Amino acid sequence: MANVIIYSATWCAFCHAAKDYLDKKGVKYEDRDIEKKPEWAKEAIDKSGQSAIPVIDIDGTIIVGFDRPRIDAVLAA
Repeated sequence: MANVIIYSATWCAFCHAAKDYLDKKGVKYEDRDIEKKPEWAKEAIDKSGQSAIPVIDIDGTIIVGFDRPRIDAVLAA
């Protein structure tokens, strides 16, 4: 099983869509709400080089945004 971390915020529609998608696929993940801990926001920026969310870290592969085909490809690898 892949180690998955999602950097998200409660107001982010794409974050909810990404988490719902992973839930439907049965993928376990750690949700890091960037508004609850500023260090998580910094981690997301450090990993992605951007300030956009969601940032999805799948075993060290970084995906910015809800990119379903890329998520599927990384999970399948």
